[in-house]
Amino acid sequence: MDQSPYSNVATLTGGDDGTSHRSPPANLEAEQALLAAILSNNYAYEKVSDFLLPEHFADAAHGRIYAACGKLVERGQIANAVTLKNVFEADGELSEVGGWKYLAELERAEIPIINVLQYAQVVYDLFMRRALIDLGQDVVNDAYDHDLERSASHQIEAAEERLYAMAEPGKSDGGFRSFSEALTVAIEMAEAAHRRDGALAGVASGFMDLDEKLGGLHPSDLLILAGRPGMGKTALATNVAFNAAKLHADSGGDEGAVVGIFSLEMSAEQLATRILSERTDVPSEKIRNGTLGHDDFEKVLEASYELERLPLHIDDTPAISVGQLRTRARRLKRTKGLSLLIVDYLQLMRPTAGRAPENRVQEISDISRGLKAIAKELNVPVVALSQLSRAVEQREDKRPQLADLRESGSIEQDADVVMFVYREEYYLQKAEPTRRPEETDEKYNDRFERWRERCEDAYGRAEVIIAKQRHGPTGTIRLHFSGATTRFSNYQPEDHLPEQQY
Repeated sequence: MDQSPYSNVATLTGGDDGTSHRSPPANLEAEQALLAAILSNNYAYEKVSDFLLPEHFADAAHGRIYAACGKLVERGQIANAVTLKNVFEADGELSEVGGWKYLAELERAEIPIINVLQYAQVVYDLFMRRALIDLGQDVVNDAYDHDLERSASHQIEAAEERLYAMAEPGKSDGGFRSFSEALTVAIEMAEAAHRRDGALAGVASGFMDLDEKLGGLHPSDLLILAGRPGMGKTALATNVAFNAAKLHADSGGDEGAVVGIFSLEMSAEQLATRILSERTDVPSEKIRNGTLGHDDFEKVLEASYELERLPLHIDDTPAISVGQLRTRARRLKRTKGLSLLIVDYLQLMRPTAGRAPENRVQEISDISRGLKAIAKELNVPVVALSQLSRAVEQREDKRPQLADLRESGSIEQDADVVMFVYREEYYLQKAEPTRRPEETDEKYNDRFERWRERCEDAYGRAEVIIAKQRHGPTGTIRLHFSGATTRFSNYQPEDHLPEQQY
C-alpha cells in the first residue's frame, strides 16, 4: 500500500497496520460484577440507576438483565435469579451465556455492593469510549463525503452537537416519555415551588414588579423583548444581565445566573461601557470621549474592579448563525456554566447553514424556532431582542401590539413570553408643538403648556408591556429610566424625579 499524507486515517477506517482488528473497549467482568451485586442486594441498583442505562452495557444480554432488574426494583419487588427466571427462561439471547442458570451463577458470586459505583463507572466510561469511536468514524466518513448541502462548518457543528450530548450526564436523544414520568416531574416542580413559599422559580431579573409578574425567567423559555429603536431594549437586557450575574456572584452561585450575551449590534467594549455607566451614574459619552473628571474616573475604576468578578460573558460576532450560536452556547455551558442567554438582536442573525430560506419571513421563522430549540436543549431561559415594524409610528397610541412583531408571526408562536419596551417620553420629545400661522399666542401657549405637562409626567418613566405569557398573566409594569446612563430601575411613585427642561 502506498504511503499517503492521510495514512493516519487508517486507525479509524481500517488499514493494513492491524488496527482494524482491535475490539471495541469493554470489560465484561465489570459488567458481571455489577449485575452480581444488584442480584445479591437490590439497593445496589438505586446507587447507579441515575446515570447507568441498559444500553451502556457492551454485552446486550447484560443490558437486558439490568433493565429487567430495574423494572422489578422500581415496582417495589425483589429482583433476583428466582423472580427473573420466567423472564429469561425462554430468552434466546440469554441462552448463549447459559440461560436463566447464568443469573443463579451471578447471584451466587455474592459481590458486595461497596464497590458497585466503581463497577458502574467503568461500564459507563467504556460505553463513552465506544461512542467516541463511532463518532470518530462518522466524522471521517462525513468528511470524505462531498455533500454540497453540508459544508465543513455544518459538519463541525453536527459533530460538536453529538459531543455535547455525550458530555451531558443522563441526556438521551429524545423519544416518547410516559405520562406518569412527566407527571412525577410536574409534582416535584410543584413541591419545590411550595417549599419556596412565594420565592422566584426562575432567574431573577432584578426588577420587582417584572419578577412578580413572570415568576422570574424560567429555564427552557424563549422570551422576546421587542421595541422600536430608542426605546431601550438593549439597555433593559443589559440591566437584567448585570442583575442576574451580580446576584450569582453575591450569593456564591445559589441564586442569579451565569450569563451569556450574544451582541450582534454592539461591540463587547460598548456593552462594557454601558454597564460601567449604569453602575457609576457617569454618562456613557463621558466615558467614551474621555471627558471624565478625577472623581468620576475614580468611580469608574472602582466599579471596574467589582465588575471583573461577575460571571458575564459576551460574544460580539456579527451576523452569527443559529448553528454557531448553539455551538458556542453549548461550549460556554460545558466550560463555565450557563443559566441565562441573551441575544441582541434576532433580526441580525442568520439561519443555520443548509437549504436557503424562500424569503425573509421564512428566515426569521427558522431563527425563532432555532432559539426556542436552544432554550429547551440547554434548559436555560433565552431572552431574544426583536425589532418592531414601522406600523407603530403610524398610530396615535404608539404602544406596541403583538401584530407589530417584525417580519414573522412565528416569533409570537415560538415565544413563551413576549414583552414590549415603551417610553412615551421618547415620542413626546419629538412632538414639540410648532406655532400654526392662524394660531393666536394664547392658543399656542395653551397647547405648549399641555405638551410640557405631559412631558413632565412622562419624564423618566418606562413601561414593559407583557403581551403574551404562556404560563401566566399579561399586563403592564412600570420602570424608571435614566437616559444619560441607560439604566432602568424599579418604579416607586413617591420618588421625586428631577425637573426636565423642555
